[in-house]
Amino acid sequence: MFYETKDNAHGLPHDPFKAIVSPRPIGWIGTRGNDGSVNLAPYSFFNAISDNPKMVMFASVGRKDTLRNVEETRVFTTSMVGRALTDKMNLSSANAPYGENEFGFSGLEMAEAKLINAPFVAEAHAALECKVTEIFQPKGLDGNPGESFVVIGQVVGIHIDEAALVNGLLDMATVAPLARLGYMDYADGAETFQMRRPRWPLEK
Repeated sequence: MFYETKDNAHGLPHDPFKAIVSPRPIGWIGTRGNDGSVNLAPYSFFNAISDNPKMVMFASVGRKDTLRNVEETRVFTTSMVGRALTDKMNLSSANAPYGENEFGFSGLEMAEAKLINAPFVAEAHAALECKVTEIFQPKGLDGNPGESFVVIGQVVGIHIDEAALVNGLLDMATVAPLARLGYMDYADGAETFQMRRPRWPLEK
């Protein structure tokens, strides 16, 4: 099948776009507003975009509490979502009113970042402390901005649970990082395999 996205005439029960672009890591974004209130929300439009300097991005579809906070403070954290935290991550996605503490009603312990004024999930196997470098609305082919706001942050600090380190490596079988698929589907990284990137000239 083929369809043009301008008409979105796929004829399927649900839009397949996010199922095609998957798996997507989940950015569990922790922020604090100027009023002192905290927010924790999962974003599936999230990824690393650079290693030097270390940078990550997430996109907010519409103006949400997380976006408000990062606009005010220019900092955020991301907590790694492992399989064991799936249900609590899902609870934190509820559309609670501004100022409601997602850590509290999700049953999560809140930890404070060391270099920035933002909280992260204490139970997470890893967390990143980030300072915002850019916030912008991507433009479409017509030159007009869409409904998403992209936030790019430079990682200034990294927390790692030493219990998840095996032989000096973050053990994926222990962490079982959760990924967002399409529709209502998720997957974890409990089953992994290794593969080395080939070098040129290719070995026979």
